[in-house]
Amino acid sequence: MQIYDTEINSRLLVGTAQYPSPAVLVDAINSCRCEIVTVSLRRENADGSGTGFWDTLRQTGTRILPNTAGCHSVQEAVTTAQMARELFGTNWIKLEVIGHADNLQPDVFGLVEAARILCAQGFQVFPYTTDDLVVGEKLLEAGCEVLMPWGAPIGSGQGLRNPDALRGMRAHFPNVPLIVDAGIGRPSDACQAMELGMDAVLLNTAIAKAGDPAAMAQAMAQAVDAGRAGYLADPMERRNMAIPSTPILGMAELA
Repeated sequence: MQIYDTEINSRLLVGTAQYPSPAVLVDAINSCRCEIVTVSLRRENADGSGTGFWDTLRQTGTRILPNTAGCHSVQEAVTTAQMARELFGTNWIKLEVIGHADNLQPDVFGLVEAARILCAQGFQVFPYTTDDLVVGEKLLEAGCEVLMPWGAPIGSGQGLRNPDALRGMRAHFPNVPLIVDAGIGRPSDACQAMELGMDAVLLNTAIAKAGDPAAMAQAMAQAVDAGRAGYLADPMERRNMAIPSTPILGMAELA
């Protein structure tokens, strides 16, 4: 999978919040063999001091995708992104501009504006967006080369609430990397997203809040691989009527 100028082998991206301990987080990352983890700037102080969370992540060998989690305005998101670039030394940024306090739905108007500003400043933006085709077009016009539509509200574990819309995005943007971000609760959800043709899945709460985060991380990785393989195998289309798998022609006639 090619994301901007980087080739990625794992199609599972993992968040780093809400884990019981840093050790559990590291075990989960190692179990799923992910190559990209997201981290909020709030995990570190601006001078790099504090909890040492950044050092813990560096030990895993994963690539850091900073995010602007919790930002509700364009200015807040842009400033947070600029600080993240300075701290983490990367042009990658997962852009969140939250518009609704309860369901954490993106403010797509602010999102497009912030994306345009950051792309002009040399950022490689991963926008957390809805499954709206027009918004997707606007984000690509702003300079984004990847789209991250939600499956369901962040942390809800509801799975894919609108798989038809995601299927439509895949058809409308055949050459754009699509990463389902938010809402995945079970391995079957991740598998479904990949079967729809998504390029990757980003999840956090489903692993962090599982009874055994490392085991769930491994299950999610396997589900992503299975869903991708199923999509590439070109599954049969669903039918309204039964069709016998054994042909009638040639069967014995019993008197």
